[in-house]
Amino acid sequence: MKYLLEGQETERLIFRNVSEVYFSVWLRFFEDPDTSIHWIEKKETPTISCEKWYQKQFWRYESNKGGMNALIEKSTDRLVGHCGLLVQSVDNIIELEIGYSLLPEFWNKGYAFESASYCKNFAFKNLFSDSLISIISTTNLPSQKVALKNGMIVEKETIYHENKVFIYRIFKSS
Repeated sequence: MKYLLEGQETERLIFRNVSEVYFSVWLRFFEDPDTSIHWIEKKETPTISCEKWYQKQFWRYESNKGGMNALIEKSTDRLVGHCGLLVQSVDNIIELEIGYSLLPEFWNKGYAFESASYCKNFAFKNLFSDSLISIISTTNLPSQKVALKNGMIVEKETIYHENKVFIYRIFKSS
C-alpha cells in the first residue's frame, strides 16, 4: 500500500485510510445530484453506488493500486472528502493519478488544492513517478482550476470510461 498517505497531515487536514465508518457521511456525496453532473455513469441507487465505491477502494488497497484517503478536517474531525494517488490505465498507458472528490459543503474552501498539492509533493518526494496526472471531465471547471493551481497543464483530451476528459499532467522537476 505504498501510495497511501495514512497519517499524513496538511495545515487543516489529516489523511486516513478509507473506512466504512464514514459510509453514511459519504453516501451524501452520491445522493447529491450536483456531484455527478460532470460524469456519466450507470445509474444506480446512491446506496449501491456508495457500496461499489468502497469496494473499489478496498480492492485498490489490497492490489497495491493506490487509493483514495479519507480527508478529515482537523478542527472538527469531520469527513471533508477523499484524495489520493491512484494507479490508472489511460489510453492503455499505466499512470499515477491525483484524484480528489469532496462533499459539496466543503467546495470552494481550498481543501481540494490543499490535499492534491500534498499528494503531488508526497509522490515526487517518495519517487513514485516522474509525472502525475489528473483525469478531469472537460466540463468540470472547478476541478480543472485545482489542477492548474497544482502546476498541471492539459496534455490531451481523450475518452475515459465513456467520459470526455482532459488529462492534466505535471512532471517532477529536477
